[in-house]
Amino acid sequence: MQVLEKNVAVKLAIEVHGLRKVFRKRESLLRGQVKEEWALKGVSFVVQEGETYSLLGPNGSGKSTLIRILSTLLTQDGGEVRVLGYRLPQEERFLRRLMGRVSVDAAFYKKLSARENLLYAAQLYGLEPRAAERRAMAILERLGIESRRFNDPLEEMSRGMQQKIAITRALLINPPLLLLDEPTTGLDPKSRRDVQAFLEDLRREQGTTILLTTHDMAEAERLSHRIGFLARGNLVAEGTAEELKAQAGTEDLEEAFIVLTGEDIKEDEEQDA
Repeated sequence: MQVLEKNVAVKLAIEVHGLRKVFRKRESLLRGQVKEEWALKGVSFVVQEGETYSLLGPNGSGKSTLIRILSTLLTQDGGEVRVLGYRLPQEERFLRRLMGRVSVDAAFYKKLSARENLLYAAQLYGLEPRAAERRAMAILERLGIESRRFNDPLEEMSRGMQQKIAITRALLINPPLLLLDEPTTGLDPKSRRDVQAFLEDLRREQGTTILLTTHDMAEAERLSHRIGFLARGNLVAEGTAEELKAQAGTEDLEEAFIVLTGEDIKEDEEQDA
């Protein structure tokens, strides 16, 4: 578990109050019936600057929806959200250059090389190409990718290597906030350790605020200052890993999740797979 340095003047990077999101699906074209599914049902939490905060929950718990709202890809149906001091969705245009996002299904131009994908992203951000390439190479080296692979097409790279490219792309602008939606899902053990170690170094060296969604208990316990348990669109508990285990009366974080949410995260994963 990470230990957050004490700071007299605590600043909040993320403020979420009563966040709600509903998805509407038309069940019958003839009758015009619409089914409502609430992905988020009044979620509230805050994340301090320089903190790593993890949201744990099974598939369908609302984790990805929450990340998409914070990254301005979705708008909420209720509640208040501030990210780095900016209100969403009213001030989203000021925010997009201040955060990086990595998802489990990161999109690329697979026929292009890692270098071409990253330089294209740098151009969109208005970065100077040579400086962006130097930064990309430095990040990839720390993530364990050899420089000789920089010109390989993405389609010839493993899932683990592609995810490292996605992390590099998100960090080209050196954002103060990083939103990570299950970034290590499906990675081999070495790639997972490489990414986790890099995230630890990033927060320690740069003071980057990280919001991480995952269903990997060990990953959350290793990286996080605080953890929130998300189930059925509700934040049912939060605290340090030790606080959550004490609240549940268990010695294991996964058991604490089951006790506090009433759900088995592994069973839900298999069901949704």
